[in-house]
Amino acid sequence: PAMSKTCLEAPLLEEGSSAIADSTDRSWPSWALYKGLTFSSLSSLFFSLCTVIVKRLHYLYPGQLAVIRFLGILVFTAPLVILSRQHPLGPPTLRPLLVLRGLLGATSLFLRFYAIHYMPIADASVIIFSVPVWVSALAKLFLKEPCGFFHAFTVMLTLIGILLITKLPLLFGGADFVGFEVRGVLAALASTVFGASVYIVVRKVKGVHHSVIMVNFGWVAILETSCITLLSSRFEPVHCGLDRWLLVLLGAFSFGGQVLLTRALQMEQAGPVSVVRSAADIVFVFIWQVLFFGEVPDWYTMSGALLVTLSVLLTGLRKWLLSLPESSRTRARLACLTL
Repeated sequence: PAMSKTCLEAPLLEEGSSAIADSTDRSWPSWALYKGLTFSSLSSLFFSLCTVIVKRLHYLYPGQLAVIRFLGILVFTAPLVILSRQHPLGPPTLRPLLVLRGLLGATSLFLRFYAIHYMPIADASVIIFSVPVWVSALAKLFLKEPCGFFHAFTVMLTLIGILLITKLPLLFGGADFVGFEVRGVLAALASTVFGASVYIVVRKVKGVHHSVIMVNFGWVAILETSCITLLSSRFEPVHCGLDRWLLVLLGAFSFGGQVLLTRALQMEQAGPVSVVRSAADIVFVFIWQVLFFGEVPDWYTMSGALLVTLSVLLTGLRKWLLSLPESSRTRARLACLTL
């Protein structure tokens, strides 16, 4: 039988991974339906490696690193726009949204880099990638995507997790909280807000070729972050040797991650893409933090990360349940997650 449109919108589990799916449920969709979520996971790998490079190049101002990242996106994307034969500025009616996407994305990334400078990469990334909880709420307001009472629970889990990660109660304890950086936490939280807005805007312009979206993102972001750097600091010379190659990799990884994320958002709902990307990114940054920097997260960070990840996964599970047919017994058994 033909598969309904809702079944095609947001599958979040790989084929064959569900042991509870019963014979009354529809058969699993083809591989093509998972491309968006796969692209989202791969973009997390590239972006998490960018985070490692930013942390390694700590002597450079975050705005300068952001300019280099956006320059890489612009340079690598320009040939794609030429090959696509699209107008580089996009359709006239959508140009304001494309510029807005660039401004929101540039601000989010600058704040993320700023947070990484003042916090361990795992702490900053877990806060930043609590985005799915806020994306789903914004998607309800602006994209009319499903969102119910269940989100109140996931928001609470996320907020508790963030409090544990930032060790906020220890602000009143004194000596044990030497490593706390208010600037880093505020930057991470602000980055989350701007990052959630990016998902919504990209979904609004999903009919535009991905290379056009990225070119506009690149030039707008370069202008914004260059101005921020010149007003707040200055451009510093890069150390010779490995650091220069790391800057090249920063641009290349940024391009790869941005292509994959843009394609993922055009192929999938905003909620599932942000869920998969966030969950994957949290795992990657914990691995990189231990592997490259030898920093083992404390129990506050681990507990907070567990709560945030649980919130993200519950949000993803809800999206998957909503994609099942109304007659599905799996959906009926887990109906509490669809409230």
